[in-house]
Formats: sequence, C-alpha cells, structure tokens
Amino acid sequence: MILRGGFGCGSCLDTINKKMEALKKIPTSLAGVFILEPRVFGDERGFFFESYNQQTMAEAGILDPFVQDNHSSSSRNVVRGLHYQVKQAQGKLVRVVVGEILDVAVDLRRSSPSFGKWEAVRLSAENKRMLWIPMGFAHGFSVRSEQAQVLYKATDFYAPAHERTLLWNDPQLKIDWQLEGDPIVSAIVSAKDQRGVPLRDAETFD
Repeated sequence: MILRGGFGCGSCLDTINKKMEALKKIPTSLAGVFILEPRVFGDERGFFFESYNQQTMAEAGILDPFVQDNHSSSSRNVVRGLHYQVKQAQGKLVRVVVGEILDVAVDLRRSSPSFGKWEAVRLSAENKRMLWIPMGFAHGFSVRSEQAQVLYKATDFYAPAHERTLLWNDPQLKIDWQLEGDPIVSAIVSAKDQRGVPLRDAETFD
C-alpha cells in the first residue's frame, strides 16, 4: 500500500484510499528499478485491475510520459535482449498477459554503485506484476512458459540507429536465465542478439 498525507476532502477519503491502494511498489537491488504490484479485483466473472494510471504511476516515481506501446509473443526458452538505446534512451514498463517470463535489467550507468549488476524478476499473467526499468539499463527476458505475451510501454520511440545489444550470455555478467537444459543449447536467440557485445566493450551511460 502506498500512503500519502494531507487530504482536505473527507468525503473523498474512501475513493482516494482505494486509488492509493491500487499499486504496491517493491524495490529491487538496482536503484531506480522496481516492481509494481497492482490491486486486483476478482470474482466469479474474472478480474479487473488498472494496468496504467498516470497519477498513480507518478506517485510511484514514474514521471516520464510514455510514447510507444509494444507487444511481443515468444515460445519457451526464447531469450530476447539485452537491448538499450544510447540516444533516445528508453524507460520501460513491462508486464505479461499470457504465460511467464524472467525479466532482466542490467545497470549500464557508470556512475552507479551497481554498474554491471543485474536483477531478474518473474513476471506472469498470474502474478500480474509489472517491472519499471528506467533509462540507463539494458533490458531482456527469457520465456519460462510454453508461450508468453509481453506488453511494455516505452518513454521514447524505437530508434534503430541508436539501438545497442549487450551479449545475453556474457561470462562477466553470468546471468541465470533459468532456461531448461544447457542454456547454450536450449536458448532460442535471434542472430541479431547473438551478435551482442560483452559489457567490457559496450557503450554505456554516464
């Protein structure tokens, strides 16, 4: 529950409390990266929750406007990433509507005490969690279910000329993608992502 004080409208208190309970913010080991857990209303018909509310997101710390929505579909053991843009850097809000993924963020901010560190979070249609990854990070995910449908909002437009790829299996990073079997054999990775560069050679952020 996210709480704020200073309300002047007693008659609106119930509405405000419901709104402020709509999102639980959970920190991760990387400064600026956090999990958002929505309040879900369910009954015999199904469920309902707010997947995006500008005011609620701002209260959680996401102040940049979103300009692009993306939707990907992938099968088990697919690894996508690790992607970032050196110009027109993007913040991303990621969630899953079908299946389950392991969502990964890598800190590429040289001034950060966690530079070169990574965080992995399970996102699924069942847990309905979202992961906020601000500018300055590389992002990727692996698929842990037969199929996964991933939606994410971005704070800047896709810019192919500025896109870079961090090598998904960089031995310096040692990311555990939680794949079935030997990752080198079982991972399904695009030719483009296979050409990613290791951290030691990557373009990074200040």
